[in-house]
Amino acid sequence: MQTERSEEAVSPAIRPAELVHETTPVSDREKNSDVEGDYYVGAANSLESPSPASPSRFATITRHSRPLIHLFIFLLFTGWWIASLILHRHDKNWVVPFLLWLAITLRLVTFYISANYILRPMQWVWRHTALVVYNKTPAKLRTPAGATIAIAAILVGAFASEETADNTRANRAVSLFGLVVILFGFWATSRHRSRINWRTVIVGMLAQYVIGLFVLRTGVGYDIFKFIADRAGNFLGFAKDGVAFLTSRDVANTGNFFFGVIPAIIFFISVVQVLYYFGFVQWFVRKAAAFVFWAMGVTGAEAVVAAATPFIGQGESAMLVRPFVPLMTKAELHQIMTCGFATISGSVLVGYIGLGLNAEVLVSSCIMSIPASLAISKLRYPETEESLTAGSVTVPENKDEKAENPLHAFAQGALLGVQIALSIIASLLCIIALVGLINGLMTWWGRYLNINSPTLTLQTIIGYVFYPVAFLMGVSRESNDILLVGRLIAEKIITVSDVDADQLGIVLIAERI
Repeated sequence: MQTERSEEAVSPAIRPAELVHETTPVSDREKNSDVEGDYYVGAANSLESPSPASPSRFATITRHSRPLIHLFIFLLFTGWWIASLILHRHDKNWVVPFLLWLAITLRLVTFYISANYILRPMQWVWRHTALVVYNKTPAKLRTPAGATIAIAAILVGAFASEETADNTRANRAVSLFGLVVILFGFWATSRHRSRINWRTVIVGMLAQYVIGLFVLRTGVGYDIFKFIADRAGNFLGFAKDGVAFLTSRDVANTGNFFFGVIPAIIFFISVVQVLYYFGFVQWFVRKAAAFVFWAMGVTGAEAVVAAATPFIGQGESAMLVRPFVPLMTKAELHQIMTCGFATISGSVLVGYIGLGLNAEVLVSSCIMSIPASLAISKLRYPETEESLTAGSVTVPENKDEKAENPLHAFAQGALLGVQIALSIIASLLCIIALVGLINGLMTWWGRYLNINSPTLTLQTIIGYVFYPVAFLMGVSRESNDILLVGRLIAEKIITVSDVDADQLGIVLIAERI
């Protein structure tokens, strides 16, 4: 059996905290696991043998001066954090600066101290608390007990908080009933009901609710996600600077789709390509995917795609696991598609924020979609085959399109952004034109039947079809909100995810739900 590589055989550039287990069989891993469902992050490219060529003088100087550089960064951000506490102790929150300082500090510390020193105490606590209860619970009662805890937590969170004018306990009860109906519908139509992994479903539903509760019901959660949303909104402003240079400031401020959303998409993709070049995206996705893999018991490929989709989009996240696509099971392919349609990419998120939609709701819903998509997919299409990536989380590197330097990566991103932007423009043009043609014919036909208010269109028909769905979502029953949300769902189905700003304005009523 092939064993793990020793730490001495690894290149000095590889830190102990990043050592991974790529080739160890799952059965041997489970013997050494302190936590059920322990995860292993594979990074084959990080374990390549060092190049025989001697390092350059610049690399040698950088390696020797790294502690001084890290010390300078630590002192800089520590001073910034302390100064922010003193100067803005009354008018700004302290949570976001502290979390930023803490993240940078922990990253600098792990350059010299293995992360195991942090993980081992956490594993010890987990092993002597939750895992003890889990092992003492009979196997037949574990799933019902987990479901009971999840249901109790959701009920307490739903009805314990105070009511508002448009968020009454009656509306919350309707939403919970709608959740039960939707879950029952997916269970009833499941491809293999006897093979459903209820751990994934229960944890997914509970995690989705906890995230929403944390963001929308706590000040800390609201501040964190508001900070993320504000930074995404500022990102759109930088794209406007480029538009203003190419055209004029008045054109950049028009706010239409072509000059407001398309440039932001191009710029965002360029920045993401640069982050790819430096390895930040891969590092972040590996860490997030490892947690999803451990918490919900999904395969490595599914965890990678689920963690990456809210940030880089459906197509780009699928590219992360492109070498595994031909060997994926049908359940894995179903999950990747479900995850992609459950959320929007960061570039589209920026565009929606630029259209004036509620930034906090959009950002929180993108994160909530990670566990929700996993739960719904595994409920509808459970895994019945042996997955190649079961027991590991791997983010392979695409060497065919690897950039030579950051400028090359930025240029590649700009080219890819233009291609995606042109695809979006062409798709919008053709889809909206086709829908307009069909609506025109249906409206003409409906006039002879005196169907004039509202006119007979695809949106009208599908809007009424999804009227019960909008009701079960907990939409306010006052005014005509349920029909409006039903028509919005119809609009999203007909025109995929790129719809007109005026139509998306219907989403604003969600602030009253």
